Amino acid sequence: MQYAVLITLLLGSLVAGQATYPELPPQYLLTTNPVTPLPQGFPWGAKTANNTNVYPPHTGVIRAYDFTITRGWAAPDGYYKDVMLVNNQFPGPLIEANWGDTIQVTVHNQITAPEEGTALHWHGILQKDMQWMDGVPGVQQCPIVPGGSFTYSFLADLYGTTWYHSHYSGQYAGGVVGPLIIHGPSTVAYDTDTGPIILSDHYHREYFDIVKDTMSTDINKVIQLSDNNLINGRNNFDCAKVAAGDTRQCFSNAATSKFRFYSGKVHRLRLINAGAEAIQMFSIDGHIMKVIANDFVPILPYDTKVITLGVGQRTDVLVQAQTGTPTPFVMRSYIASCSLFNQPVAKAMVYYRTQDAAAAMPNTTPWPEFTSAVANQCANDALTLTKPWYPITPAATPSTSRNVAINFGQNASGHWLWTMDGSSFRVNYNQPVLLLSKTGNNSFPTNWNSYNFGSNATVRIHVQNPGFAAHPMHLHGHNFWVLAEGTGTWDGTTVVNAANPQRRDTQIVRAGGYLVIQVNQDNPGAWPFHCHIAWHVSAGLYITVLERPADIANLPIPSIMAQTCRDWATYTNTTVVDQIDSGL
Repeated sequence: MQYAVLITLLLGSLVAGQATYPELPPQYLLTTNPVTPLPQGFPWGAKTANNTNVYPPHTGVIRAYDFTITRGWAAPDGYYKDVMLVNNQFPGPLIEANWGDTIQVTVHNQITAPEEGTALHWHGILQKDMQWMDGVPGVQQCPIVPGGSFTYSFLADLYGTTWYHSHYSGQYAGGVVGPLIIHGPSTVAYDTDTGPIILSDHYHREYFDIVKDTMSTDINKVIQLSDNNLINGRNNFDCAKVAAGDTRQCFSNAATSKFRFYSGKVHRLRLINAGAEAIQMFSIDGHIMKVIANDFVPILPYDTKVITLGVGQRTDVLVQAQTGTPTPFVMRSYIASCSLFNQPVAKAMVYYRTQDAAAAMPNTTPWPEFTSAVANQCANDALTLTKPWYPITPAATPSTSRNVAINFGQNASGHWLWTMDGSSFRVNYNQPVLLLSKTGNNSFPTNWNSYNFGSNATVRIHVQNPGFAAHPMHLHGHNFWVLAEGTGTWDGTTVVNAANPQRRDTQIVRAGGYLVIQVNQDNPGAWPFHCHIAWHVSAGLYITVLERPADIANLPIPSIMAQTCRDWATYTNTTVVDQIDSGL
């Protein structure tokens, strides 16, 4: 037994590092290199959450990062497995900027054995000045070739909490994810920024093998259960539950995440669901949360004991710490009962006293409302609660509308696929839609699922989901209005909070339900609209919103984007890419 422990300790020094994210400055990122300008006392000057929505500041500051993506070996929950890493970290490094800064990230693709392409997407960033930097291969660029590098450069055009992730096949489910925090004007005062809290389901199998099975002809393989649930990349796994015949090393009682609260202070927690499939339910025993933002949109605060997050969604909350020096409490993120899992429970510790940092996990009691939500809820909070801080009224009658039905079934060869309006998506890595549209080519194969909305001022999309699964639907390039959502059928007229509906970039459409969203077409480009469950988009649950193609023709797309395609063409002329799924 002592020998096994020694081996574990030695191996632990050879594998990937677990990311530990620091507490963040409560107002803004202040640095001397580069120098942070403070016109009128803030990097963003006189702009506030009350007077500015559309036009971000331009600070002139470049926040530069250098990322290397590799394969590695890690045991986030005690079970050693092959993972994908950013700078040898799991999850990846924190990106931090102020509103109006330019974020510059050079990505080096060092994925080997086997090689894969890659690309990074900056989830929720509007990219209104650089529509080509969204990071989706086959849509705005070609993949970054193995051994190659590419530099993304874009404006931090919104503020709040988000994340970055690979958008190449299901690659991000292997570990290519990390938090992205943009400091901006506050709406409700707080004392301490606890930083990002990443919630993610965790699979012991490699992502590529899971992707293959999710489109199998065998329905029993299509349904993939996660093995564990993590908070900031950590949790325990009971090694007694390792499958018979599995010889991978596993050690029980792995480290869990810990968060320091300060007596009587107000803490900001930045919650991110960066998982592959699971809807997460989050709570802290003995503490009430005040919701202040959903995705990148500040909202009028309301109190709750449980937060629901579909994949890709973020929620910022404020938590008033207890007074005195209480003993530790449990922070919980459980996978909702409607998701697919073997072990749904993730726990972290909230402690107040320095000496309690090394304490064992406490045995505090969850809120009854949390226990009920985990068992019974599979939807976001009611739209009547989620009113944006800065009001914007959508057009009552959109310029154009489109109904899109989600379905699941077998294709002609018996493989199980997801479809939107009867078509399962497949990308062509060598021919990005945006670059083709720039040249005037706006006619694409049917299975590219491109929806050309022309130059219409406003677009309404009514998603109909008659099936058994809920889907977190994400639209790139926009914060859409959520006009209505629910079970059954939309009546065609009801709009919740019509003068100021919820705005965000990801919203759950319920099983057996509907989702109605609307956007102003103010951002010409090729914008993915897809389910953010990794296995569902791999199996085709995706469309491209082609927005104002006449204006795409005038975008100043730099030649480096076409160079990604020349590099990819050179690579694929000698190497067969094993594209087993939609590609995204």
